[in-house]
Amino acid sequence: MKNQTKIINPIEITIIIAAAASALLMFVPSLNPARITSLIDRTMSFFTSGVSWGRLSVFLERPFRLGWVEQIDFIIVFIGSLISCLGILISVVTVSFLIGNVKFKNLSNKFTIIGSVIQIIGLALIFIMALKIQNTDFPDRVNPVIPTGIFVFFALAMIVLIGSIILVFKTPKAAKDDRFEMARPYQLLLMYLPFAALIFVFSYLPLWGWRYAFFDYRAGGVLSKDNFVGFKWFVFLFQNAATRNDMIRVIRNTLIMSGLGIATSWLPMVFAIFLAEITSTRFKRFVQIFSTIPNFISWVIVYSLALAMFATDGFVNGFLNQVLNIPSDTNYLMGDSLIWIKMWAWGTWKGLGWSAIIYISAISSIDPVMYESAEIDGASRFQKMRYITLPSLMPTYFVLLVLSVASILSNGMDQYLVFSNPTNTDSITVLDLYVYQLGLGDNGNIPLSTLIGMFKSIISITLLFAVNRLSKRVRGESVF
Repeated sequence: MKNQTKIINPIEITIIIAAAASALLMFVPSLNPARITSLIDRTMSFFTSGVSWGRLSVFLERPFRLGWVEQIDFIIVFIGSLISCLGILISVVTVSFLIGNVKFKNLSNKFTIIGSVIQIIGLALIFIMALKIQNTDFPDRVNPVIPTGIFVFFALAMIVLIGSIILVFKTPKAAKDDRFEMARPYQLLLMYLPFAALIFVFSYLPLWGWRYAFFDYRAGGVLSKDNFVGFKWFVFLFQNAATRNDMIRVIRNTLIMSGLGIATSWLPMVFAIFLAEITSTRFKRFVQIFSTIPNFISWVIVYSLALAMFATDGFVNGFLNQVLNIPSDTNYLMGDSLIWIKMWAWGTWKGLGWSAIIYISAISSIDPVMYESAEIDGASRFQKMRYITLPSLMPTYFVLLVLSVASILSNGMDQYLVFSNPTNTDSITVLDLYVYQLGLGDNGNIPLSTLIGMFKSIISITLLFAVNRLSKRVRGESVF
């Protein structure tokens, strides 16, 4: 490729690392440059400080009202945070152009300089306000601090700025007729990076919250050496009889309900096979849309529908009383009789059509020549379904089955939360719902709920690798 160069320059590598580090540290609360006073929430990240004035000033209303601090100072801090985060965003996006050709590199250097300068300006505004707050007349009330994060982000911004300026002079000028070009592997890498960032922020970064399992933490408190308890909650989980019995109960419920789903996981495949056999395109589309829509209905709405049908004064009792003249005032939603089957039925009704979509897609990719050959040989419709369609869908089915088994402890919370009541709570409480109730209930125990969540994640990952290995040995294929 014309003028294509590889990333072998140490300066380019340093700039990329510094820009990426700034982007990641934006979500680390302990390095928030905007926390210039202890009145600001210490659990808030730099990114949140720049996008949410409400979170930044949530504990400052009283200091504003009493005149301990001036509101304009913190408005400037908010603006500085916003500007700095914007500069980091510009830098981290444009620094990726360094993996392109010379013309891309020239463009990257210019915008990376702009981004780092914007970041430094935002940090300078915050630092000026931090110095001003240091001279407050109410130091005992305000507790001003100079955040370490200011110096960390400033150092990273200076690395990017100085490195980019050096590259401006070292990178050759591109010819006027050059086009912006980048090797295809690098293009695919850039397409993947935004999704990798989202996965990191929403899936891996929250794992930092596992540290709550090692502290005697209460909502609204802080983590410090004073409430560090080590493995206290680990021991408590296994030694406390009540908690141990609760865990056995909710794991039993979880395994039974997930087991019912796994045992009937073939239903969407069968539904898709029969749906594909419908010859009327209009009717096929109607069935597919009608069966898919429930997936997008909230569980709250589903419960409202169930209440209207099966409550004491619901449709079922009304039909029995008024049409069939059979006296009935049964509330079918109360009690734990057949509750596992009921929950499975509601879940199947809601997700059947949606789960069948992947099988419908797989059916459409089957070579039509196979059906034509089978028809010439005299195969009936059911024989074609049995010997062509079904075997072609089995690889897809086994991949989804492996993933279902690996996530057997994660069967959701919404459904069981809305359908739970005092008469069925012992049988309907699954692990996710138990963790929610344990952590956010009236007597919330956040460390213990965090610990249970940790064990759930570890067990799920172990099951995933175990089932994947079993699939590789039995079928000769694996998911990853």
